[in-house]
Amino acid sequence: METNIVVLDCQKMFVEGLDAYFKLYEKKYKISNQVCSAEELQKAILVDEFDILIMELNIPDQDGLSLIQHLRKENPGIKILVLSSYTDSKLVRNAMINGADGFVDKKSTFRELLYALEEIKEGNTYIGDGLRTSPAAFKKKVEPTVVKSEYNDTFTLKQKLTKREQEILELITQGKSNKHIGKELYISFQTVGVHRKNIMKKLGIRNTVSLIKFALENHLV
Repeated sequence: METNIVVLDCQKMFVEGLDAYFKLYEKKYKISNQVCSAEELQKAILVDEFDILIMELNIPDQDGLSLIQHLRKENPGIKILVLSSYTDSKLVRNAMINGADGFVDKKSTFRELLYALEEIKEGNTYIGDGLRTSPAAFKKKVEPTVVKSEYNDTFTLKQKLTKREQEILELITQGKSNKHIGKELYISFQTVGVHRKNIMKKLGIRNTVSLIKFALENHLV
């Protein structure tokens, strides 16, 4: 099934390169539109049906971080992958807190970009190699997350998770993928995926972005 992508980036040659790569090697991905501003993106959202937004943080008419936050509130179903040459740890942290599903350095390979796309399509988060931040970094600006849960204190929440689930949750908050977590814990990525789903079910959370915020806000890691 074809995955439609809108790219928010003013570098036309760069986007044409992405488009050419997808057409030659990864035909399941299709760039349906390129826009150069937040205003153009809002218009595209009204007329185009797309699955993933690939966006640069540096855009002419709005701060990219605030745009992510706005998009997450107004269009929760859109997957957002930041593909930027601006990779300061503070920017990465704030992009993820504001609701980005992934962050990849523009200097990375097409292979890593494809891996990131696959991860966020599966409902996971992805932070490119060399861009991961510690859980402590996320804690600095985490806003309260409204999550319906039958549990209301940190001790009770932790008791509902097995030791293995707590280990995996900590690695999830570091932006690590199922594949990376599996290698670190010497288990298969499929097993990690099962644990991830069980953790979300126990905590009453539907996606990884909300899971990270909830875990940090409630001091589960």
